[in-house]
Amino acid sequence: MGIALASSNRRVTDDGQPCVVCSEGSQPGNPGSFEDIHKKVKDLYPRNFEGARLTVRKLLSRHFDVSHTVTLSSVTPSGYKFNASYSGTKKVGLHERYPLVSGDLMPNGNLNARLVHTLGCRCRFKFAAQVAEGKYKASSSSLEYRSDDSTVSLTLANPHLMKLQGTVVLHFLQAITSRITLGAEVAYLGEPRVPKGMRTVVSGAFRYSTGPITLSTTIGNAGVHVCYHRKASQQLQLGVELEANFRTHESVGTIVYQLDVPHADLVFRGIVNSETSIGAVFEKKLYPIPESSLVISGLLNHAKQQFRVGIGLNVG
Repeated sequence: MGIALASSNRRVTDDGQPCVVCSEGSQPGNPGSFEDIHKKVKDLYPRNFEGARLTVRKLLSRHFDVSHTVTLSSVTPSGYKFNASYSGTKKVGLHERYPLVSGDLMPNGNLNARLVHTLGCRCRFKFAAQVAEGKYKASSSSLEYRSDDSTVSLTLANPHLMKLQGTVVLHFLQAITSRITLGAEVAYLGEPRVPKGMRTVVSGAFRYSTGPITLSTTIGNAGVHVCYHRKASQQLQLGVELEANFRTHESVGTIVYQLDVPHADLVFRGIVNSETSIGAVFEKKLYPIPESSLVISGLLNHAKQQFRVGIGLNVG
């Protein structure tokens, strides 16, 4: 159905490449992926780091770019990392291009790679793999189908079919109205170290969004996860997150925020949580170097009496 619909909506972009555009105007609209249900709050988190970091990015073409990152730190592993990413010519909607291929390579041979491709405008295939110390460490494959008002996805991680081991996750997300979304998750883990060799986790999801305000919740037999996002103004966004684990009887509350100052070309992200941690990342664009920025990071944990500071430079 999705492929047939995509074929009827096939168009040509400005550069002469074929594209596939989903039908527009349907209500309540596709709710997106289950893994992005808390995305608005997660995007506010500062990306703290320690030490010195230099990142140089080069755009080789409209579809291909590379970056070089050098990190010097006494806490996290120091060294060099090479990244390459490619976005294809197949266009879905206004902002998505496929296939998407990216990978991180380090001098010791460690590799992280990711592939995302689409069939028509309905089906998406994702694959991720990790190679470390010369061995194949982990992999994850998922197939996702998006209708006008729902999303279904199946994920298989670290499979070992001969021993019936691995993780299988089934996601379903349904848009009830333009503001309300409901979903469910069923995860099966087959592992000898798990009691009885297997474990099944079931959880439900709820999201209410008006645009400036978004409330999302996932709750199951493993715990509860609640997020609240509010766009207070064009410059300020606030987020509150609560995670409680029913097995370990532990919970963490977090407040995050993002402040944009367009006239000064700076972005400030901060975090405060119930584990006595306070962190912030300050990013300031630099001129006249195009697409460059200075990044300063700070993270303080009062209980552990630890303070981490980092300074970075992004070029390109």
